[in-house]
Amino acid sequence: MATIYDLKPAFQNFLRPIVRALAHTGVTPNQITYAALALSFIAGGAVALTHGAIWTLLSIPAVMFMRMALNAIDGMLAKEHDMKSDAGAMLNEMSDVLSDAALYLPFALIGGVSALWVVLFVIMAILTEMAGVLGALIGGVRRYDGPMGKSDRAFVIGALSLALGLGILPDGWFDAIMIVATLMGGWTVLRRSVRGLASW
Repeated sequence: MATIYDLKPAFQNFLRPIVRALAHTGVTPNQITYAALALSFIAGGAVALTHGAIWTLLSIPAVMFMRMALNAIDGMLAKEHDMKSDAGAMLNEMSDVLSDAALYLPFALIGGVSALWVVLFVIMAILTEMAGVLGALIGGVRRYDGPMGKSDRAFVIGALSLALGLGILPDGWFDAIMIVATLMGGWTVLRRSVRGLASW
């Protein structure tokens, strides 16, 4: 099934000049990873502290794009500029889960939004990434199967944030989308698990 992750090669080509410049100035993948993590906590914290003020919600789509760019950049620095490390790989996987939690959980504090489905969405996101990592442990290949991978989750939350920021009240539709996204996340966990075992 096609996902936003399929756009990664084109996105990487767009970012490659920036990556070369960063590598030339001595920036490391871990520094980029920490920057993405800090950005996620700052943005998520703003949403939580203001209970979803309009300016915070309208900033989330841009934050999501920046986070995806930073995630791509740290990987490209590591792979294309000989900066891979075990510590960097661990930091990258853990920071992805922490960033998701920091950005998504604050939506549970917004009036009219069901905290239950936000929390379940985050739990499913964690399980999705765990299934992906276990694919590498068991079958030697990190699984990125969709339909609700990291990029897809970012798109969903970014779109929901934009709608809320533009003044559309979350009267049922927000929860409905979160339910569908969570179910799609469950399907993603299943696909990654099955394919991870199949490659063993």
